[in-house]
Formats: sequence, C-alpha cells, structure tokens
Amino acid sequence: MQKYEIRDLSLAPSGHQKIEWVKQNMPLLNGLEKEFLETKPFEGIKISLSVHLEAKTAYLCKVLAAGGAQMAVTGSNVLSTQDDVAAALVEDGLAVYAYHAATPEEYDRHIEMTLEHKPNIIIDDGGDLVSMIYKKRPDLGEEVWGGCEETTTGVTRLKAMEADGVLKFPMVAVNDADCKHLFDNRYGTGQSVWTSIMDNTNLIIAAKTVVVAGYGWCSRGIAMRAAALGANVIVTEINPVKAIEARMDGFQVMTMEKAAPLGDIFVSATGCCKTIAVKHMLMMKDGAILTNAGHFNSEVDMAGLEEAYVEKKEMRKNIMGYKLESGRWVNVIGDGRLVNIAAADGHPAEIMDMSFAVQALSAMYIKDHYKELGNKVIDVSGEIDDIVARRKLAAWGIEIDELDAEQAEYMKSWNV
Repeated sequence: MQKYEIRDLSLAPSGHQKIEWVKQNMPLLNGLEKEFLETKPFEGIKISLSVHLEAKTAYLCKVLAAGGAQMAVTGSNVLSTQDDVAAALVEDGLAVYAYHAATPEEYDRHIEMTLEHKPNIIIDDGGDLVSMIYKKRPDLGEEVWGGCEETTTGVTRLKAMEADGVLKFPMVAVNDADCKHLFDNRYGTGQSVWTSIMDNTNLIIAAKTVVVAGYGWCSRGIAMRAAALGANVIVTEINPVKAIEARMDGFQVMTMEKAAPLGDIFVSATGCCKTIAVKHMLMMKDGAILTNAGHFNSEVDMAGLEEAYVEKKEMRKNIMGYKLESGRWVNVIGDGRLVNIAAADGHPAEIMDMSFAVQALSAMYIKDHYKELGNKVIDVSGEIDDIVARRKLAAWGIEIDELDAEQAEYMKSWNV
C-alpha cells in the first residue's frame, strides 16, 4: 500500500517548526501524549483521520500515534492542507494523503486512500470519510467499530443517515460536547474568522456594517467579535428563537434580502446552501466582501456566481473579485471556502487543545464501548467533558469550589 501522497517531503522542517510551536500551547494534548506513551491505549488499532491538515491537527495525530495507533491521515478541505505540515507527519512515520489546492478528483482519491488502511476508528470533519464509505466504497468500512465527528455540518449529515436507517456503526458527536461547541465554535471561530478577514483585506472593521448569516454557536462568536471590533452587526436567521436571542444580544435582525444592500462584509455560518445567493449579491454595495465560515463552499453560492459574473480578477492574495451585471464588484475570500482555515491558520492552538482532547478521549470511548453503542449518533459522555474542563482549568492554575457533604445532600433532596 502506498505510504504517502504529498507535495514535497523537503518541506518537512517548516512543518516540524509549526507543530512544535502549537505543542507548546496545547497542555491538554501534552498530558494525553505522556499518558498514551505509557499506557498505549490504541496499540494495534488503525485510525483514519480527515481533519483540516495543519499544525494543531498534526499534533493530535502524533498524540494518537504515541498511544500506539496506526494513523492514516488526510485533510478535510482542498485549501486547508499545509504541505509542510503534511511532510512533517510523513517524516514522523505516519501515512499521509493530502496536499494543498487538490482538485476535487485528487481530494476524493486521498479520502479513499486514507480509508484503504481499513480503519477500526474514524475521526471525521464534515463527514467525508463516512460519506465515501456509504456512497462509493462500503468495503472500506468493514472493520470500522465507530468514529468521531468534529463539526456541526458533519453531525447534521450523520443524524440524517441515522434517521434513514443507513448508519452502520456508532459515531460520537464531538461537535456537540460542551468543551467543543461552547468554546471552539464560539471563541475559536469568532477570533479566527476576523483574523483571516483582517489579514487578507488589510481593512478596518470598525464603522463597517457586518452581516452574519445564522445565529448558532459559530455565528454568535463571529457577531460578538465583530461588535467588539466596532462594527455595526446585522444577523439573519430562519429560527425565530435564535432571532430573538440575536436581537436581545444587541444586534439588528432582518432578512438577507434587506441586509444585502447594507452590508460591507458578509459572513455565513449556517450549514445550509445558498445562504448568500446571486440575487443578494446583485443588491450589494460596490466592493462588498463575502466570506464563508461553514464547512462547504455552497453557503456563498459560488457556482451561481461563477455563472453570473461579467468580469473576474484577483484583487489580492486569497481575494477574487467578481463584477456583476449591476456594474458593482463583490470580493470573495478563500474561494468561498472556510475563511478561517482556507485563507489562514484556523482556530487558536489553545482552543483546539480542548476540542482535540475531546476527540482523543472519544476515540478511546469508541474503542472501549463500540459493541454496546448501536448504530447511531451518540453524545460525548459527561465524564469526558468534565475531564477536559478540569484539565483546562488546571492548566490555567484555576481552582473552583466543590460541594461539601451537606450541600451535595441538599441538591439531591426535594423536601427542603
């Protein structure tokens, strides 16, 4: 079996440097690596992983390998793979199939090659590994015990599969863990989206009107950070309860049709297609900036935009300008893909430390319990959330109160 397919093995020194930097800022994974080196919980177990292949993901892979896992690794987005990081993992002895700017055909081939290792456990981001098994290569899922899903989009796809009765092994909804979505989705996305937008545009956010599509946990973080930077924030929503929440958080709420002529910067994080459609783009200001913070590049209707433009040119690295029949230009960052990872370095290391600690412990949970879990999407155990939260506080040197015996008894009693 082919050991790797990457761009350039000579890039490995730069990749090692990146991995060492994030390692210094990921104390939870540091602790798990030390434990895994001693206990080898994944000895002889094959894990296939598809997550944005940059330094933080690479360190997770190395931690799992330290636990004895036989790792096969690919990326989860054609623009998010960093070739030097992929090379570093190959030098460290892992099987890696990914490179930056892969064609759709190459990307699918890399997904397939990662699964040809016949994994026992899958770690997925957006559901591409699971989708490949069910749509094209069911034979590659014969030895799968179960897996873990990192994203909102992936969990949504898995729940649809469960509802249709086609899910054939348990999948842990890592995204729904408190120590994932409350921090990764909100604070991680909130910071990394604006880091990418500011670095790529070299423009100020203060005094601009920002339109945020959706008000889930990712969008909450995006809106919160935009407001902190001095922007006027508009939220669009389809859920009436979330719309009320956005309004009570201090944001304007309206339809995308009404928001389109007002916005300077648009960020979509809905998990749905065509949230920002061509009909909206035709109403936008000249020079409006469009970005996507959801998993797939269909939230901003890139297919429709490619058909509708009358002129197209690169405005700046990572920014493509499209002139529409309105005579105005719209600018898209990162080809409409995840703006914070396709055109930047993704979430901060300290945030991914928590998310990937949940991933590693959930993989252990699958290993230990897969025979009793059934073919369904399951929640991360409360014990895992508690372990990760307490280790994070310990890394910060923070102590919290505990109930004494009298208080514990009081909290369990109804007759007080």
